[in-house]
Amino acid sequence: MGILTWIVLGLVVGILARFIMPRTQAMGLIGTILLGIVGAVVGGFIGIQLGWGNVHGFDIRSLGLAIGGGVLVLFIIGLFQKRS
Repeated sequence: MGILTWIVLGLVVGILARFIMPRTQAMGLIGTILLGIVGAVVGGFIGIQLGWGNVHGFDIRSLGLAIGGGVLVLFIIGLFQKRS
């Protein structure tokens, strides 16, 4: 995939992950894109380790892995944030 595809899909995955976990911190457009990209990497790694596939192509399984990875990243970030 090209860099533009990673950016667009990162944005979509980041928005969907933030929609699933809305109580997390506020982040801008760049943060949401980075969340989606990191979520795709984390989800792909976990998917490969469990034998569920990877995120090399664009299909429902890879989208689910990426969103799951994004939610996991948001959960981990939430653990390290100060509670107010």
